[in-house]
Amino acid sequence: MKKEYDIKNLNPRKNPYAKRLKKQITININDDTITYFKAQSKETGIPYQALINLYLSDCVNNRRKLQLAWA
Repeated sequence: MKKEYDIKNLNPRKNPYAKRLKKQITININDDTITYFKAQSKETGIPYQALINLYLSDCVNNRRKLQLAWA
């Protein structure tokens, strides 16, 4: 192992998966929503957080618009 490395000559490459990295956030979700996704998780074998991420990603990919109706 060398004592020093010349970083400029190492030819660093950009991470091809950098755009797909996940970001940890804090979010408040209703208990019934979590219960629903946990039940789906048991049926599918996919962790519930991954299911929530898949659902939200589907909304983004299909450019779904929120439809709200106030009573």
